[in-house]
Amino acid sequence: MKVRAIYPGSFDPVTNGHVYIAERAAAIFDEVIVSVLVNERKNAAFSVGERCGMAEEALKHVSNIKIDSFNGLLVDYARQKDASVIIRGLRAMSDFEYEFQMALMNRQLAPEIETFFIVTDPKYSYVSSSSVREIFHFGGTVENVVPLVVFEKLKERYKLC
Repeated sequence: MKVRAIYPGSFDPVTNGHVYIAERAAAIFDEVIVSVLVNERKNAAFSVGERCGMAEEALKHVSNIKIDSFNGLLVDYARQKDASVIIRGLRAMSDFEYEFQMALMNRQLAPEIETFFIVTDPKYSYVSSSSVREIFHFGGTVENVVPLVVFEKLKERYKLC
């Protein structure tokens, strides 16, 4: 029986930490769907299409990863995709409390779907999409924490050479 996993997130933009989690998940599960969340309540820096494109380019080297987007309840989307696992990345203990609560809520809503936590590489433990955007906006270096496609998109977005 093949196991399909969903790795959801805003990925605004995708970071090397996200790539690391997706690669690890792909080594464990038969198929991983990296799913970009459509959330109108958040003021995203990149459109859903741009985020999907960056994720696709950053993960094209992994054959069992597919890129998609979704809105609504994650467990409903997982059921639609016949996924039995939700992947969540952890950077620090502060992530765990929130992710633990979400995992329990998802279990309440969909007991047949498991949440699988993957701890990031320590070199990415401080990296978040929002910190990447902020650091880049103020002229800081982010080349070492995002895929090249993201770095190029950031330069294009903020018109830097």
